[in-house]
Amino acid sequence: MNCQNDKAGDLYEVLALSKDIDEVVFSILLKIYKRDKIQDNREIFSNDLNIRKVEQEILQVVNQSLFDKEQMVRMTYVLKKIKDHEFNEYNYALKEYEKIKKALIIKISWNEKIIKFLNFLVHLTALDERYIQSGSNSLHLLIQMKVDLSKQQFENIRIKNTSLIGANLVRCNLSGSDFDNVNICGINLNGAKLFNCNWKNIKIDELNKLNVHSRCVNQVCFSKDSKFFASCDNSIIIWDLRTGKIKSIIKGDAEVKSQCFSPKNSTLAFSSRQFIYLWNLKSGKQISKLDGYSKKVNSICFSPDGSTLASGSQDESISLWDMKTGQQKAKLDGHSGSVYSVNFSHDGTTLASGSYNFINLWDFKTGQLKTKIECQLGSVYSVSFSPDGTTLATGSDDDFICFWDVNTGQQIAKLDGHLGRVYSVNFSPDGNTLASGSCDESIHLWDVKTEQLKAKLDEHINGILSVCSSPDGTTLASGSWDKSIRLWDVKTRQEKAMLDGHTSYVQSVRFSPDGSTLASGSDDKSICIWDIKTGQLKRKLLGHTSGILSVYFSHDGHTLASGSLDKSILFWDVQTGQLKNKYVGHTTGILAVCFSPDGTTLASCSSNMSIRLWDVKKGEQQAILNGHTSYVQSVCFSPDGSTLASGCDDKSIRLWNVETGQQKANLNGHSN
Repeated sequence: MNCQNDKAGDLYEVLALSKDIDEVVFSILLKIYKRDKIQDNREIFSNDLNIRKVEQEILQVVNQSLFDKEQMVRMTYVLKKIKDHEFNEYNYALKEYEKIKKALIIKISWNEKIIKFLNFLVHLTALDERYIQSGSNSLHLLIQMKVDLSKQQFENIRIKNTSLIGANLVRCNLSGSDFDNVNICGINLNGAKLFNCNWKNIKIDELNKLNVHSRCVNQVCFSKDSKFFASCDNSIIIWDLRTGKIKSIIKGDAEVKSQCFSPKNSTLAFSSRQFIYLWNLKSGKQISKLDGYSKKVNSICFSPDGSTLASGSQDESISLWDMKTGQQKAKLDGHSGSVYSVNFSHDGTTLASGSYNFINLWDFKTGQLKTKIECQLGSVYSVSFSPDGTTLATGSDDDFICFWDVNTGQQIAKLDGHLGRVYSVNFSPDGNTLASGSCDESIHLWDVKTEQLKAKLDEHINGILSVCSSPDGTTLASGSWDKSIRLWDVKTRQEKAMLDGHTSYVQSVRFSPDGSTLASGSDDKSICIWDIKTGQLKRKLLGHTSGILSVYFSHDGHTLASGSLDKSILFWDVQTGQLKNKYVGHTTGILAVCFSPDGTTLASCSSNMSIRLWDVKKGEQQAILNGHTSYVQSVCFSPDGSTLASGCDDKSIRLWNVETGQQKANLNGHSN
C-alpha cells in the first residue's frame, strides 16, 4: 500500500509541475502544433529561436507583466518528465492501478490547473504520438473525476489501452479520432460528431444502449423480478436484462403506446389504439381485450397487488379496471388534456398521472385528487415512483428526465442525455436503476444514485460547497454537490472517511468546538449530526421546509443554529435533537449564520442584502445592518466578538461594529 501511495505521490509531483504554467500556454502550443504540422515537441523546444517565437505568440494574448518566460522552461521539463514516466507506458485503468489512481485523484481534485494540463495531454495525442498513453490515461482520470467533458473539440485524438466507462461526451467533436482497445461501456455520445473515426478492438456493454427499434421507443418496463424488461414501438420487444439479448417479440398491427408486467410476471398488458390487451407470457397468447375508450390509450399500469389496472387516455380521463372481471371499476377526471402516463406508488395507496405541464397524485382508495404539481415541462409523457415512494421520475417534452420529492412536490434532480422527447421512465424494483425510452430511438439505463448513465462515486465528483477545519487542525471536512461529506487528513492530504447520508447537495459543514461532532446542512432540508470518531450518523434533524445553507455550533457546543431558504433560523439541542427555538424576520432565504464567541449574539445574512443581529437569550432581533447592494453570502465574528465581517456578491467585504451596528470599513479588491 505504501509503495502504491509513493507511486501516486511521484506522479502527482510530476503533474504538479504544471501548476506554474498559464493555461494559455497549452492552447497556444496546440495551435502551433496544428498550424505548423509539428509531430514532435522537440521541434518547438529544440532551440532558443523557436522558443522565442512561441513566447511572442503568447505575449500577443497575455499581458507581458503577467507572463513569466520561465514557463517555457517548465513546460519543456514537465513534458519530458511525463514522456519518461510509466504514466506514459501503462494502462492506469487496470485494476492493479486502482489504489494508485484513487490516491492520485484525491490530490488532483484540489487543483484546477492540473485538470487543465490533463485535458491538454488528451489533445496532444492528436498531434504527438509519443504521448498517446499518457493522454489516454489523462482522459480516463478526467472521467473518473467527473470533469465536464461535454461539447469539447476532441478531433483526431488517439486513445488506446484504457477505459472510458460512463464518459459523458455529449455533443463533443470526435471526428477523425482513433480508438484502440478502449472500453466505451456506458459512454454517452448523444449529439457527438463522429465523422471518419477509426475505432477498433472496442469493448461495449449492450445493456447501456439498445439500438434495435426503428421508431420512437414509447415505453420501457421492468419485470417485477428484474430479470426482463420490455420496450415498445409498433411491436413489443422483451429483453433479458442480464445478457442484453432479445428474449421474444410480440408483433402489433398498430402503434403500441404502453406495456406493463403483472406483479407475478405471468401477464403482460399493453395498449394499442383505444384498446388494452392482456397477454399470457408463458403461452405467448392473448388472454383478453379491454374495450371502453373512444380515443387512444396512452398509458397503463398494474396496481402492486395485481388486482387493478389503471389506464390514461387521450380523452383526458383515467380508468381503473378490475382484473378479475375485466370490468371498469372507476373513472378519475381532473386533467384538462391528454393523460400521457399513469403509475402506482409501491404501497398501492397513490396513483400518479401526467399530462401537459401537470402531474396529479390521486388517493387510490377514495379516487380523490391529493396533489397537483405544476412543472412547466410541456407534456409529461411518463411518471414512475421509486420503490420507497419518496421520489417520482418524469419524462417529458423537453428531452429531460426529472426527479421530484413526492412529499414537497419540489424538483430534486434533472438528467440530461436524450436528444428527443422522453416517452418513458421506469425504476427497477430495487430502485438502483432508471430506464428511459426516447424519440431519439434509444433506451438509456441510469444509475439512480449517481444520476449518471453508468458511473462510480469514489471521490467528490462535483463542486465543493463547504469546507471546515477541526479545532485541532488535523482534519478537514468538505461538503459537496455529490451529496457526500469527506474527512481529510490535513497532513497527508489523504481521505480518512466518507460520510454518506444526505440525498442532495451538502451546503454546509461545521465541527463542534470539541471536535467530536460534525454537523452538515443540505439541500434535502435535513441536518445530519455525525460522530467523527466512528463516522456514524448520530441523528438527523428535520424541521426546515427548504434547503439548508448554513449550520453553526454555539461556543459551548450544546446548541446548533441552522439557516435555510425557507427564511427561518432554527435552534437545536445537539444532545437530544429537539427544536429549541425559531427566529423569523428575514424576507428571503438565509445564506449564512454565525454565533459570536461568547454565544450571546447570532448574526445572519440573506439574499435581501441585509444582515441581522439576534439576542440569543431573549430570542429577539437586536439590529439590522444595511449597506451591501447584493446578496450577503457570509458573516463571521472576530475572535473578540467586537467586529463582524460580511462578504457579498457586490464584490465587497464590510467590517461592522457589533455594539453600535455601524460600518467600520469597506474592503474592495475582489473582481467577482
